[in-house]
Amino acid sequence: MLFSILIPAFNEEHYLPETLSTTREALEKVLPDHNEWEIIVCDNNSSDRTAEMARTLGATVVFEPVNQIARARNTAARAASGEWLIFLDADTHPNSGLLQEIMAGIRNFPLVGFGSTIRVIRGSLFNRLRLERLNFLYRLFQMSGGAFLGCRRSAFEAIGGFGEQYYAIEELDFLLRLKKFGRKTGQRFNVFYHHPVLTSGRKGEMSGRAMFRLFVSNVLAVLLVLFQWALPRRWVHYMGQRWLTYWYSGQRNTPDD
Repeated sequence: MLFSILIPAFNEEHYLPETLSTTREALEKVLPDHNEWEIIVCDNNSSDRTAEMARTLGATVVFEPVNQIARARNTAARAASGEWLIFLDADTHPNSGLLQEIMAGIRNFPLVGFGSTIRVIRGSLFNRLRLERLNFLYRLFQMSGGAFLGCRRSAFEAIGGFGEQYYAIEELDFLLRLKKFGRKTGQRFNVFYHHPVLTSGRKGEMSGRAMFRLFVSNVLAVLLVLFQWALPRRWVHYMGQRWLTYWYSGQRNTPDD
């Protein structure tokens, strides 16, 4: 099997139908043989119909009881069979053009992993421009956000997956370790940009107060990753658990908001 699409999901019944249907459609265009790919949704202890919705739409569903995205990603990965793992947010989906780019890339280059630029498909023009400005940084530094992130399964296992001491920005720590592993093994990380992954950009539509909290939390999360060497692991875990679990509380913006 070539690809395992892994989707961590907490109360995502509103976004999952579009994500699953469009992702499946893109996969079928590029890889008509269904034995070459799978879609796994990790229900991260949802209180809505996330798991039921995912099963109805043909995804394999696994369960992670602890509300923590790093754990949800790792739980999904343990159930995967693909040579390549693609972590996908529940409000995000690739198109067939991006998947074709990826297939050409993994055939022609020694890649350890890959990401993509983004295109925001909902919300205000300001929000779209604000989020899409990150594309320049993604390409400049060959980094990627957690909305769409792929890697060899062998590399994922070699570096121990996502660090479960982190409650946010876990993808930054993961990327730093993945790229370090790639340098040691003669492989590189690549950001594809001709066919950006499509995402809702819902975090940009939060209230002003929620956006401020998100900004402060993300700054703290980045600092915990960058200065982890100076802090005991249990401190990093405690501070994350205490201050960075915002995504598991409060109201989500839905596609109809």
